[in-house]
Amino acid sequence: MEEKNDILKIKEIIQKLDSYELDEKVNFINAVKQMLHKKSPFANEPVDCVLWVKSDTVVANDYNPNKVAPPEMQLLEVSIDSDGYTQPIVTYNVDGKNEVIDGFHRSRVGKESPIINKRVHNYLPVVVIRDEQTDKNNRIASTIRHNRARGKHQVDAMSEIVLELKNRNWTNKRIAKELGMDEDEILRLCQISGLTDLFSDNDFNKAWEAGDSIHGFEPLTDEFEDNEDYGRTVNTSDEGRIFHTYDKWECAKAGFYASTKDGMTSEQCQRVFAEFLKDTDLFAETLQKVITEWKHSCEHYLTNRAMNRIAWLGQASVCYAKGIPSQFSSGWSLLTPDEQEKANEVALEYLNKWFIANGREAITMEEALSVGRQVEIY
Repeated sequence: MEEKNDILKIKEIIQKLDSYELDEKVNFINAVKQMLHKKSPFANEPVDCVLWVKSDTVVANDYNPNKVAPPEMQLLEVSIDSDGYTQPIVTYNVDGKNEVIDGFHRSRVGKESPIINKRVHNYLPVVVIRDEQTDKNNRIASTIRHNRARGKHQVDAMSEIVLELKNRNWTNKRIAKELGMDEDEILRLCQISGLTDLFSDNDFNKAWEAGDSIHGFEPLTDEFEDNEDYGRTVNTSDEGRIFHTYDKWECAKAGFYASTKDGMTSEQCQRVFAEFLKDTDLFAETLQKVITEWKHSCEHYLTNRAMNRIAWLGQASVCYAKGIPSQFSSGWSLLTPDEQEKANEVALEYLNKWFIANGREAITMEEALSVGRQVEIY
């Protein structure tokens, strides 16, 4: 009985909303939601309290690596126009603004689409992350987790974020745990950045052990239990694996992990990448040089069964012959399916030549193309 009376009282209050101006009405509803949220059995879940805030208070962060192409942005606009906002924008309150953790493109549609903006009265739906996640390190990690859960992130921007977290004294293991990555993947992103000072012998070897750290950094300043097996490594227990430190990788010295090629645009690099792989004779000739001359790189990468070794040989050969970094391996997509198949067959032939020359058994194409999370095909 008491519950029914309370509901009737609430209905009476709600009826008064009809006399409120829009902003007053929104403020009142937000205040009620927040009061209910505090008493909710789901108070620890941000989605339990979706608030509508002025769109000009929603601002971008300075570290999100997720980018959406114009066609996808148009599709997002169509989706929100047709279905409405089905997902709130994840935010953090800072200096009176709502900094976006996830959903920046949803916020852009609400601001920039005249149809959507008019419909939502220049407001946007937001949720606020938990209080314990408000440290910038945690906000960065949260953004990456959201992006990676959808499978969208940019390598360049991701490497910058990893380096920022390293500069904030985070270990490889902690980054791997917080961002849902492998420690090998952390290393690869650092390598792409070209910061070789992160790869001294001692530090690189420790990347496959618990509690690694970067030389010269101060101890962690925020609390973190680093004694659990959070960071997954790739194929480290394989007795056949051979590891070499970064400074010994011939591919790195040749510019394999560079982010640009002097005097060339990204499109030019991609075209050179594709044209090189089309020339199977030149590709084969260069592969022979790679497996002969790049001893340490081949041992380090070709003994890792958890990665796409065909892809690595293709990227290494283009780098060896043309100086094109692996950054531009998307040129692979410019090849026809037949050209891709031929290139794979040539690479497999020389991969097995390397195996046999080093006392190992030849493998199949399926085994060679086995992809760990840290490496994509070309």
